[in-house]
Amino acid sequence: MSLGAKQDQPTYRHRFLKDNVVGLVGCPFSGGQPRSGVDLIESGLVQDVEDLGWKVDFAGADTLVSPLVSDTPDPDIGKLKKPRLVSNVNKEVAERVYSHASKGQLTVTLGGDHSLAMGTVSGTFKAYPDAALIWVDAHADINTPLTTPSGNLHGCPVSFLLGLPGTSKEEIPEFGWIEPVLKPERLVYIGLRDIDEGERKILKENNIKCFTMHHVDKYGIGKVVDMALEHVGTDRPIHLSFDVARFTSQVRGGLTFREGHYICETLAETGRLVSLDIMEINPSLGAGAHDVKQTVDVGRSLVRCALGETLV
Repeated sequence: MSLGAKQDQPTYRHRFLKDNVVGLVGCPFSGGQPRSGVDLIESGLVQDVEDLGWKVDFAGADTLVSPLVSDTPDPDIGKLKKPRLVSNVNKEVAERVYSHASKGQLTVTLGGDHSLAMGTVSGTFKAYPDAALIWVDAHADINTPLTTPSGNLHGCPVSFLLGLPGTSKEEIPEFGWIEPVLKPERLVYIGLRDIDEGERKILKENNIKCFTMHHVDKYGIGKVVDMALEHVGTDRPIHLSFDVARFTSQVRGGLTFREGHYICETLAETGRLVSLDIMEINPSLGAGAHDVKQTVDVGRSLVRCALGETLV
């Protein structure tokens, strides 16, 4: 069968989904960092999903972000930059993700920066309170408002989801809608390569399972994914949050394109994947049209693997 041809549905059973629908959330938002994002939808992703035998429920990307962007002043809170905009967009993302997840759809969120995980994980865990989070990134993104060196919220989403010191409703009311839905034992990192000192301390104090690139080099990606799944348990729904920018030249020594595919393929085969983030789609970081196309193609390919694409 030629690549791109319509495939039969995978042989494994989706344990937590009610129907054969992908709930697509497009959020080309870069408010958590001073860079632009991109929307994968225009690249043909909807057709990719339908070719794999899924139906698509998609309300549009502009309807989510555009109404929230305004000229209203958004002063820093401590070091945090654009806190109200980031909070408002994430609240909308959480509601949209929950709307899809509560119907039993497999939610796929296509993002700008990784601050959007505040919303995606909140929405998923509202529908699946016992879910686990597998975070694939060179960075831990677990700085708190007290430890962040830059103030960019794309480096802080996990701390809010865990309810770490400095993130409470009393300390930052603007993010008071975020509940501490995530437990340290239900979080696993894969591919860590660049960790701030404050993050290193947080990870150790909370005994969070981390598989760095050293572990990937030592054991191979297959063994690392097996250990990650063993840690979170064999019965939990899985939310996979993926930083696609790590396949560019930004962080040398990170995961390869093929290792990223393997992660998506293996989690899909568990039949427990209920939600997928494809974040940090930033072709503007590339030097030319080739880099833009390559970055978008990586995102599309990872989504297809997570939805059951195979070579046979």
